[in-house]
Amino acid sequence: MIRQHRSGSRSARPAICLVILALASILPAPLLHAQPDTKTSPFNGIAHVAFRVKDLAASVDFYEKLGFEQAFDLRKDNIPYESFIKINDSQFIELHASGPADTGPGFLSLCFEGVDLEAIHNDYLTHGLTPTDILKTNAGNLRFIMGGPVQPSGPQLIEYTQYLPGSLHREDEGKHLGPDRIAEKLVAVSLPMADPTSARDFYINQLNFKPIANDPMSMHMPGESGQEIEILPATAGTHARITLESSSLGKAARHLHKEGIFAVKNGATLTIIDPDGNVLLLETR
Repeated sequence: MIRQHRSGSRSARPAICLVILALASILPAPLLHAQPDTKTSPFNGIAHVAFRVKDLAASVDFYEKLGFEQAFDLRKDNIPYESFIKINDSQFIELHASGPADTGPGFLSLCFEGVDLEAIHNDYLTHGLTPTDILKTNAGNLRFIMGGPVQPSGPQLIEYTQYLPGSLHREDEGKHLGPDRIAEKLVAVSLPMADPTSARDFYINQLNFKPIANDPMSMHMPGESGQEIEILPATAGTHARITLESSSLGKAARHLHKEGIFAVKNGATLTIIDPDGNVLLLETR
């Protein structure tokens, strides 16, 4: 019976081949040569941007005047060295105190929140990238780091995190969300690069970011967040430039005026500069 079954299979092969040839004449070529899906696992969005600041207390005070609140800080010998300014339950601005060996205030790092950090990490390894091992941070979350394209201050530091139950971030959910926040979401980060073309190629071809139509140096990250990075020339300097989404520019402008914070209105955008020269753009999207 088995022998007869195999013989029958062989006799059916010419007919199967004819079907395949017929399909070949009507199916588009890409369907006949489908490649395995190698998409990077999606990101939930931007987790944080980190700035190195010359005066941590003054910077915390400035961001609190913008309506944001400090969710928590990290300390050594009871002296704060890192402050977590909360935008929403998933996004933060991290302020790091400058040390004697640091290059000075400005942009420090960008961190993406992964849906599945291990899957992203393994995907990068299979594509020949060199992420660090996944470790648990002082705040209680998973994280790995990877070097990126060269920025004016040196190779970019790209961080990836996955929030864990019990971490400082998760324990702060629903808290420190002041009603006077001038914005509710971090939607884009601009990255000055020594070689913008190569940096764009790295993000698209290595990290699977998607170019935005009619804006060749801006890209959406993997996933459905709609959040973006923008590649700038190195002449933009070492300071950060981030775009925040505000539900009401009018309300934000009134709050800034009340707090004595100078802002420039340019059409549908408000521009603010923090004490270290980092640029905050407020938009309604």
